Amino acid sequence: MKIFLVYGGKSAEHDVSILSAFSILQAIYYNYYSVQLVYITKDGNWLKGPVYHEAPLNKESLHLTIANAQPILPSDLKEGNAVIFPVLHGPNGEDGTIQGLFEVLNMPYVGAGVLASACAMDKIIGKQLFQQVGIPQLPYVAVTKTGYKDHQEDILLECEGSLIYPMFVKPANMGSSVGINKAESREELVQAIDEAFRFDRRVIVEQGIEARELEVAVLGNDEIRTTLAGEIVKDVAFYTYESKYLDNKVELQIPADISAELQETLQYYAKKAYQTLDGSGLSRCDFFLTANNEVFLNEVNTMPGFTPFSMYPLLWKNMGLNYGDLLEELIQLAKLRFEKKQQIEVEQL
Repeated sequence: MKIFLVYGGKSAEHDVSILSAFSILQAIYYNYYSVQLVYITKDGNWLKGPVYHEAPLNKESLHLTIANAQPILPSDLKEGNAVIFPVLHGPNGEDGTIQGLFEVLNMPYVGAGVLASACAMDKIIGKQLFQQVGIPQLPYVAVTKTGYKDHQEDILLECEGSLIYPMFVKPANMGSSVGINKAESREELVQAIDEAFRFDRRVIVEQGIEARELEVAVLGNDEIRTTLAGEIVKDVAFYTYESKYLDNKVELQIPADISAELQETLQYYAKKAYQTLDGSGLSRCDFFLTANNEVFLNEVNTMPGFTPFSMYPLLWKNMGLNYGDLLEELIQLAKLRFEKKQQIEVEQL
C-alpha cells in the first residue's frame, strides 16, 4: 500500500511539519508500505518527491524544490490502494480545509475530519462548544480585527473588566505557541493584540493563571482510548514556538506527578472534548492544573507534533505503544473510517 505523506504547508508551523514528517519516515513499517512524499511549499505549491521504501538518512531530503521534484495538482493524490497521511499543522492543514479536499477526492486519510478539525483549530468556536457540554475553561474575551479597529477602547475596557492581568493573547487559528504573548499591562495588551492580528483576523484574550500544563493523548474513532497525562515542566512563564520545536528546551514528565483521581478527571475531559468535536484518529488535549487542583481545558490539537520530542508519541510510548505501532494504528483507523463511510454511502443508494 502507498502512503502519501503530505507535509510542509503555508502556515507558520511549516518547519514543525517537516520535523514531524521526517520522524514518521524513520518509523513507518516499510514491509507494508511505500511512502510517497508530497511537499507543500510556503507559497502553497504542491511538489511530488521520491517514493521511499526505506528510511531516508537526513531530513534535508524532505526540502523539495522545483529543481528536484515534480509539480502536481492536489487532485493528483487520488489513487487506489493508498492512504493520505497529512502532517500539516496550523491553518490550511489542521483547520478542516485540506480534510475537505481529501473528502472530495474520496480518499482515506489519517486524523480528524472536516468538522472536528475546523472547530478544534478555532479557539473561539472550540471554547463555545466545550462550554455547552460543561468542560471547564478559563475566562476569555473574543476580539475581531474589524471590531477592534472601530472600538479599541471599549474592547480594552471589556478585557480589563472581565479579566485581570496577566492575560494571554492568542490568534484564534494558530498553534504551537505561534503569535502568543503575555500581557502584564494595557500597553503590553495592545502590543500583544497587534501581534496576534499578524496571524489571524480573530483573536482571543484569555485569563492568565499560575498553573501546571498537562496533556492527554487520545486515539480512536468510535472506540476512544486515552493516555495518562504528561506534564510540560516549565522554568519560564510560557514556552515560545522556538523553545518547543526548534531549540528542544522543553522538559516533559511522563506520566505527570499527580493523583490517580486527577488522572481520571483529565482523561474524562479529554474523551468528552474528543466526542464533542466528533473526533477521529487522534488528538492531544491540553489542560491547566492549578495549585488548588482545578482543571481547565486549554485547547485540543487534532494533528499534534510528531517530532522525536513531541508529547503525543511519548505519551503513547509510556502506555506501551511504540512509535511504529502508533503510526500503524493511525493508518488502520483511517482505513476503517473510510470503509465505514463507503458502506453507508452504498446502503443509501
